[in-house]
Amino acid sequence: MLLRAEQLSKRLGDRWVLQGISLAVAPGEMIGILGPNGSGKSTLLSCLVGEMKADAGQVWLRDRLLAEMSVKERARQIAMLAQEEVGEIYFTVKGIVEMGRHPYLGRWPWLSERDEQVVAHVMRETDSQHLAGRIFARLSGGEKQRVSLARAMAQEPLLLVLDEPTAYLDLKYQFVLLGWVKRWQTECGLTVIMVLHDLNLAAQYCDRLVVLKEGKVVRQGTPHEVIVEEMVEEVYGMTPILIEHPLLRVPQVLLTAAGTRENGEEREQVENLYPHGR
Repeated sequence: MLLRAEQLSKRLGDRWVLQGISLAVAPGEMIGILGPNGSGKSTLLSCLVGEMKADAGQVWLRDRLLAEMSVKERARQIAMLAQEEVGEIYFTVKGIVEMGRHPYLGRWPWLSERDEQVVAHVMRETDSQHLAGRIFARLSGGEKQRVSLARAMAQEPLLLVLDEPTAYLDLKYQFVLLGWVKRWQTECGLTVIMVLHDLNLAAQYCDRLVVLKEGKVVRQGTPHEVIVEEMVEEVYGMTPILIEHPLLRVPQVLLTAAGTRENGEEREQVENLYPHGR
């Protein structure tokens, strides 16, 4: 396994936000972390990459304890794109992407020819080379997300960790960004762990899904094993209509306002409201 976590627990204040989570990620896998707000998804990512120390449990990266690795050593193998990374940073776009090469810099803080080549390559890959001279803080949310992804990929990581990577993107660029990540996974063997809110995107792009509720893993497996009616009802409190994507053959979730009712008659109400829709 590339990454292995055993019995991770984390307390914030008087609340346990993670409770005994175990997870194993194989090289080249794309794992989606799902769950409602407050379920512990972002905290789990922070513990998995070593940004936050768990109160119990351990994480191993390539059979080494993550806690025993230096920050620079971790950064040469793991890159993380966090939600707050799209803030007010007054560097040029090229300067932001160049920050991804810092784990490889020696005693002198300037980039080598190879560093420059890597930066240029990832900017082309993410279609951000035309933004090179722009100030990061003045970009749109979607542009910032693309540049931040380029910065992460400039680290040349084995493991890319993404916290809601599509949050600031319009519909087209949600698929564009995830398409880049999927291509890097398949062509370069990149391992990916990402938090997503959209169950349909998760089913289309992820090999395996892990669902959290109140800091615990309640279901994990392939999209077909995880995205089932009982899970959506238990975790999200919604009665779904499940269909199969006609091209990708993965489950997709349709929701209606009637599905939010909690009186035990959700399915009947959905069928009565939409008698010809199924």
